[in-house]
Amino acid sequence: MAGAQTQPAAPAAQITGPKRGPVTNLPLPRFVSLKGSEGNARRGPSLSHRIDWVFKHTGMPLRVTAEFGHWRRVEDRDGAGGWVHYSLISGVRTVIIENDMTELKSRPDASASVAALAEAGAILRLGQCTIDWCEISADGADGWVQKTAIWGVGADELRD
Repeated sequence: MAGAQTQPAAPAAQITGPKRGPVTNLPLPRFVSLKGSEGNARRGPSLSHRIDWVFKHTGMPLRVTAEFGHWRRVEDRDGAGGWVHYSLISGVRTVIIENDMTELKSRPDASASVAALAEAGAILRLGQCTIDWCEISADGADGWVQKTAIWGVGADELRD
């Protein structure tokens, strides 16, 4: 075939990992917790923006969805939130119990004995997680719960 032209090769598919924050290079979204007993969530990333929401529970789990300078866009389990200064949040991981009288099991198994009960809305520290279960603790009580019973951990997140 004299004079036949070849087409340029199609560009290779670009493989990208999870989205990363432009400031911290940490994954977005990600979970953090409220450092103090109160944190103002603002409409935008500066002190000149109006306060839309006030978080009032120490250790409350929050999901970071965006970053801008020293500000992080966060939301709670109901989707309420706004921009908070990074100094108000901590990398310490906590979760919130979704249903009243959630059973904390002695091991990550539905047939395991009940180690404790947790009330809906209780905030507990997050430990290790398997694909379906997480170890949580607060006030001397600890045990395992199914991920579906808590908010503050990704569905496919594993923790050692």
